[in-house]
Amino acid sequence: MTQAPDPADLVSYGKRISDLAARHPDDTAMVFAASDGSDLEISWRELDERSSQVARLLASRGAGLGDLVACGLPNSPGHFYVTIGAWKAGAGCVPVRWDVPVWERERVLDVAHAMLLVGDHVDSSVPVITADEIRATTSLPSEPLPDVVPCPASGIASSGSTGTPKIIVSPMPGAEVPGSLRPMPSAYVEIPAHLPQLIPAPLYHTNGFLVAHMSLRNDQLTVVMEKFDAARALGLIEKWELACFTAVPTMLARMARASDERAYDLSSLFYVMQGGAPIPDWVVDKWIELVGADRFYMTYGSSERVGLTIVRADEWQHHRGTVGRGYQTLIRILDDEGKELPPGEVGEIFMLQPDAPGPSFAYVGAAAPKVTPDGYTSIGDMGRLDEDGFLYIADRRSDMIVTGGANVFPAEVEAALSEHPLVHDVVVVGLSDPEWGRRVHAIVEPTDVANPPTVADLDAHTRARVAAYKVPKEYEIIDRMPRNEAGKVNRNNLAAERASSVRSQTTA
Repeated sequence: MTQAPDPADLVSYGKRISDLAARHPDDTAMVFAASDGSDLEISWRELDERSSQVARLLASRGAGLGDLVACGLPNSPGHFYVTIGAWKAGAGCVPVRWDVPVWERERVLDVAHAMLLVGDHVDSSVPVITADEIRATTSLPSEPLPDVVPCPASGIASSGSTGTPKIIVSPMPGAEVPGSLRPMPSAYVEIPAHLPQLIPAPLYHTNGFLVAHMSLRNDQLTVVMEKFDAARALGLIEKWELACFTAVPTMLARMARASDERAYDLSSLFYVMQGGAPIPDWVVDKWIELVGADRFYMTYGSSERVGLTIVRADEWQHHRGTVGRGYQTLIRILDDEGKELPPGEVGEIFMLQPDAPGPSFAYVGAAAPKVTPDGYTSIGDMGRLDEDGFLYIADRRSDMIVTGGANVFPAEVEAALSEHPLVHDVVVVGLSDPEWGRRVHAIVEPTDVANPPTVADLDAHTRARVAAYKVPKEYEIIDRMPRNEAGKVNRNNLAAERASSVRSQTTA
């Protein structure tokens, strides 16, 4: 069992930033990599002082212990000043997307019960602090505030594939033993301290928000991209000699293809970690070529953090398609009646972290997830275990397509289509069908819009890789896939848009 930390050793998130600033005030804490190609270096002193100034503004507007502040800023230094400032004021922070319609943002704010919204937003139901007001806090005192431990410290706004908003809140206080949180690859290899890290994801997503702030609190140089661009990300790794980053498969696929256009020096990378969604085999193979099988890791988890898995690519090569074995996590595969399934059979994934100090999350605005009598939790994903305990993800239960009585998991079809050299992106959805119940429909963004693949080519490619009943009945070519900056797409919206009028090319 993992021993609980001594409360005397815990340091609040805000004080940790101040302590690091006192230790090396003029060192660079973070680099903001703007989309125009410029890099802005921010020292530890500036990060500490600016967040203290913002904390005073937030406190003057009523933010304090038990409150949640919604940060609706895009990736920017201000986003960090607001988040750390909220912690110094005693409040938690929920990052929210800045680019959604008012009605969608208001649903999230209503669910979160946020008492303030930071960002350039109009028609808000809660008081707003604008980006200009954040910038104007340079006139406020920058001395340290009284130390306080926020609880809850953070939450992540999520709608999954359903479109129904919920807030995933960590009920744990915003304090930790400095340096105690180790990155997951430490399960395989000793991780040196202070590895400089790239943050390619948006800060409203788990892979951006939590990894970025953990990186800072671990005293790592943190390079944050304003907006992801594959070639820019590779260039930043080369320029700043970055040692690690975490990215979703869409980002990794685009970086892999960008590396074919120009050779980048990636020798500084100590590890690359994938998360967020199942990754196609070809992307793993490409990253093995780029960095070596001992430096590429695949993981599976969720914003709820009910459990984690990890596998290193050299191990993955003997269990192709797996997302690994439990990382401080026990796994069960259960059927609809709650009966445990044997290896090889697909069912619902239930996970338990036996040494966790307390509950990993609480939903706000959503029903509680499924939990077994002995504490295993499911977030609705489907998968199977092999004889060696390696987990393979099928898909979310809500995304599964039942066609002609057979189950089709979109992720498998998407992985097959993504291998096609003329396919830049692909999403598979199910549409109502009088003959099949639901038919498999592939939406394809070509690598070159002016030269898209033909339906016959796509169909032949897919049939060579998946069973006949999984092959799409239709292939639709679009100019651009509507993914957000975290690489996510709303399948329900895509299916609904096509329910009344299918703008597709149909296979023979």
